[in-house]
Formats: sequence, C-alpha cells, structure tokens
Amino acid sequence: RDLSALGIRVCAIAPGLFDTPMMQGLPEQVRNDLAATVPFPSRLGNPDEFAHLAQTIIDNPLLNGEVIRLDGALRMKPS
Repeated sequence: RDLSALGIRVCAIAPGLFDTPMMQGLPEQVRNDLAATVPFPSRLGNPDEFAHLAQTIIDNPLLNGEVIRLDGALRMKPS
C-alpha cells in the first residue's frame, strides 16, 4: 500500500513444499513422507504452478498488498 501512490504493486508468494532440485536430492521415501503432509493435493508442488501464480499476479492489476500462500493448505503443527 505504501507504494501504490507511485503505481507500484507489491505481492508475495509464500510457497510450501515444491519439487525443486534441492528436494530431488532427498531420498524418495523422505520426499514421499513430506508430500503426504500436504492436505490437498497431497503431493509436492510443481515449479510450473509457482510460475502460473506469478503470471496470474502480473496479469491481475487489482492484486496488491497481498501474500498468497501456495502450499496445498499445509500448516505447521502446534508444538
């Protein structure tokens, strides 16, 4: 909101667990266990899905001042 007077929009994507090269370095069972913690869809995110959301943010001029979670409803468990 602070930059809106200058015509600058600010949005952020808060990603969950994505199938990245770093994740691909983990053992398959660990990756499967992590994916199983995602409520729906119960899998790791695809980098193309992140890119799609980024493009949607760019294309929609009404989005501004938002943090958008892209995590399949994954939440940290209370300690």
